[in-house]
Amino acid sequence: MKKGMKLIRFDWAMKNLLRDKANFDVLEGFLSVLLEEEIRIKTILSSQGNKEDEDDKYNDVDILIQNSKDEYVIIEIQNTKQHDYFHRILYGASKVITEYIDEGEEYANVKKVISITIAYFDLGQGKDYVYHGTTQFKGIHHGDILNLSLKQKSLYKKSNVHDIYPEYWIIKAGLFDKEKVNDKLDEWIYFLKTGQVQEDFTAAGLPEAKVKLDKLKLSPEERRDYEEYVERMRKIASTRLTEREDFKDFLERKNIKSILGLHDNGVTTPVIATSLDISEEKVNDIIQNREAYEQLLKDE
Repeated sequence: MKKGMKLIRFDWAMKNLLRDKANFDVLEGFLSVLLEEEIRIKTILSSQGNKEDEDDKYNDVDILIQNSKDEYVIIEIQNTKQHDYFHRILYGASKVITEYIDEGEEYANVKKVISITIAYFDLGQGKDYVYHGTTQFKGIHHGDILNLSLKQKSLYKKSNVHDIYPEYWIIKAGLFDKEKVNDKLDEWIYFLKTGQVQEDFTAAGLPEAKVKLDKLKLSPEERRDYEEYVERMRKIASTRLTEREDFKDFLERKNIKSILGLHDNGVTTPVIATSLDISEEKVNDIIQNREAYEQLLKDE
């Protein structure tokens, strides 16, 4: 696939440009494509502060939207792996529920919350790159789905129980195969991963993004801020790469010591290789070139 038009990063745009009412159409397009219904933004509410210092290894961006149906939509971009992230999105949705209902109000005034995560790491274990979660109550004896009564549907203007509870979307943009764009949502995920929009992309919001997220349209001050943000993200990525390589080096040194120690105690090469999950070729290389590897350990 040819390279498309390069735009500014979506996370920076969410923090700095897309909160402006004049730019709501970009987010409205994204939400409409994802949720498969026309979404209009009523207002953008406050969201958690985002650290911007250069040492922040857990830089993330989030935004809280109230749409024309008075639903609350959380969009969060997470760049760094976090093992308890499932707990975090549950907490985020729950916090919105409790913060946006006044004391003494009826439970019926609890608002629907839609939580959307755009993750650039492999969250959980699964083959897909888009996951959708809702709440259902399923009978353990008959397998039927518990539904709203006619009276409840009339009172609360909801069709299903899951329309009341929070729903969750997880988009693993980092895992998306950019060579396989099959639908409008894929066009958006392609942009989220690459920062590019192909000329033939027509998904709602992307034509507007091509105009409003063009780097050349930024003011001198905005451009400086954007370049500083990109540089911070480069440093974070570099730090993460260094940490991974340092860990690999640590394991390598540990394996060298283990191989030489086991060999000195008469353990055979096949047993060493199986025990440490290393190829026999690698084990033999370390044993046969012992002096060089011992010097490597000393240099470290």
